[in-house]
Amino acid sequence: MGILAVLLKKDFIQFSRGRIYAVLSAVGLALFIAVFWIIPDTVTESVAIGIVHHDLDAMVAMIEGEQGLELVPFADEQALEKVISGELVLWRKADGTLTELASKEKPKDMEKVPLVAGIAFPPDFLRLAATGQAPEVQVYINDDTPQEIRSVLPAMIREISFAAAGIPLAITEPDTDSVMLGVDLYGAQISLRERMRPMLAFFVLMMETFALSSLIAMEISQKTVTAVLATPAKVWQVLLAKTIFGAFLAMFQAVVLLVAIQAFTATNWLLLLLVCLLGSLMFSSVAMLVGSWGKDFLENLFLVMIFIIPLLIPAIAVLFPGASPAWIRFIPSSGVMQVLMEVTAYGTGFVEVLPMLGISVLWTLVLITLGLLVLKRKVVRL
Repeated sequence: MGILAVLLKKDFIQFSRGRIYAVLSAVGLALFIAVFWIIPDTVTESVAIGIVHHDLDAMVAMIEGEQGLELVPFADEQALEKVISGELVLWRKADGTLTELASKEKPKDMEKVPLVAGIAFPPDFLRLAATGQAPEVQVYINDDTPQEIRSVLPAMIREISFAAAGIPLAITEPDTDSVMLGVDLYGAQISLRERMRPMLAFFVLMMETFALSSLIAMEISQKTVTAVLATPAKVWQVLLAKTIFGAFLAMFQAVVLLVAIQAFTATNWLLLLLVCLLGSLMFSSVAMLVGSWGKDFLENLFLVMIFIIPLLIPAIAVLFPGASPAWIRFIPSSGVMQVLMEVTAYGTGFVEVLPMLGISVLWTLVLITLGLLVLKRKVVRL
């Protein structure tokens, strides 16, 4: 234990002397915390579409009853066109009344109503539809209008036209039974800030790969390891010290970040500490592999990026749920990222994340065994 303590002290002193990584670690940690609190924590549960109509209240109400759809009434077509084009901004007061303003600065006690599209029905729409004629309906979109909204608008207009003309559909709609696969997040969506919480923790764990790999590469190139092994220290003690130091360095900063962004709760703190430990050991093993092969700063940086970019893919996939391919689950860091996401964003318990946690443990054991073997072989051959 005495030898191990001396080796850990040496690693800490050597890390603190490498000011570039010590400063980057501190600045990066502060920057991640600041970014988290700057990111908005609001979510949009519905899609707002502006509408201009005359005597279509019953039909519009029928469509507006759909989940996630809000039809915002406008008095005239010109105001709707200016809001969609961005010339005016639509604001809602606390009492629910709407107003269009040219200023984009948030007025006091008002919230912005983001319209994705607009529909303007002509004044004689009912008369034309009832007589079988084809009234002209104006649809307004802009470059922010999602493609799925653009395809839904014509169907919405046709449904209103059929209802106004009193014409039943030519076919009988089959009965449908919707089955929700996975977690239904309607009404309980998480904000971008909540999505960034596990991603930032993952970045902090990953960031220390650069520092530890550089420390190992420098010790190997300067033959510091040879001098250490001339003392009573054994090879396994040197390797154990590197593992402990790397894991502590990454885990300490991850815990500081999670505390600063209020991720810990009375029920998840132990689970979060465990997944942070797994993540820190995983990235420490990557640092051992890179440090064993790298010879200078640029080569070390290049090798780190080769390993880190694939491990970073599951963290990026968190921002686009449901769009990531299935092969991402086979990336070693996927389990750690999924557990961080489930625990911090959805409040998932230990039992639910146990399979992902088990896979993360297996990957960590594989990587750390590989890292220690490669580093040991390099140290013995010096």
